[in-house]
Amino acid sequence: MKHYYFSVYISYLEFQRLYTGSASVVVVTTEDGLKLQLPAIKLRPYLSQLGIRGRFRLTADNNNKFIELQPV
Repeated sequence: MKHYYFSVYISYLEFQRLYTGSASVVVVTTEDGLKLQLPAIKLRPYLSQLGIRGRFRLTADNNNKFIELQPV
């Protein structure tokens, strides 16, 4: 398994537009400088009135298939 760490700061309104729009993908840069693309729906559980803010760990299998996203 692979673990990727990144921070996200998206306002509530920006995320709502992203989540309901046609471009429902979020591109993040990991702490190691890699760019990852993930469906916005994976961040939905972490949406608050302030938006999505925090550091996360994405777990993927050896084929880079999404397994889990957790706040850290």
